[in-house]
Amino acid sequence: MDALTFGRLRNFGRVDKCLLLLSIISSAAYLATRGVQPFPGSVALKALSIAPLAVLAFRVHTRDNLILATALALSCLGDIFLHLDPRRYFRHALGAFLFAHLAYIVLFTRSWPRPLRARGSQMLLTALVLVYSLLVSSWLWSGLGTQAVPVMVYSCAITVMTVATILAGFSKPLVWIGAVLFVISDSLIAAGRFKTAVPLAEYLIWPTYYLGQYGIAIGFLREKSGDDSQG
Repeated sequence: MDALTFGRLRNFGRVDKCLLLLSIISSAAYLATRGVQPFPGSVALKALSIAPLAVLAFRVHTRDNLILATALALSCLGDIFLHLDPRRYFRHALGAFLFAHLAYIVLFTRSWPRPLRARGSQMLLTALVLVYSLLVSSWLWSGLGTQAVPVMVYSCAITVMTVATILAGFSKPLVWIGAVLFVISDSLIAAGRFKTAVPLAEYLIWPTYYLGQYGIAIGFLREKSGDDSQG
């Protein structure tokens, strides 16, 4: 189990292990059945991929764990909206994920060193994220139509969230790698909705999204509640 959390976590009991396994199994089942969705229960598989991570974040007591749990719960709500009807509930999903990213921004900026002094590698990663966001936003712009304002606001939020993870300077790269995967997943969704579908995007969106959320959640808990003692 330590391999799934990239090391030992303090106060990580049997219930927490079951929650983590439920999340992983549900995510794998959701991906495996992607070609026949929607079907009765498929929305439950999707919800049970992220919801247990939110409960896990709530249970593993550490600084700001409630903010992490809130961000994950909002993400789960956004997942449900997208699964039920991605066109009818697109703005609802966008709003849920927007508030999730705002919670993540608060979470990560609270972990910034004081005073903030970015290293060269952090500045380089930040620049790459900003350039990527600008290029994708520019490419999407002509196809956004009436959705331009909410989509651009959301794009800014997820970009700031990703930069916030980089500048937090966590000892392991799990969190910012997770944030980057989240960005890639959302880029694939936006491309398919507003421009042109990327080959195999249907099977790339979920793995990048889930691994992104998993990296953010487990990476943050590992950073704040990791137990590297021997024995």
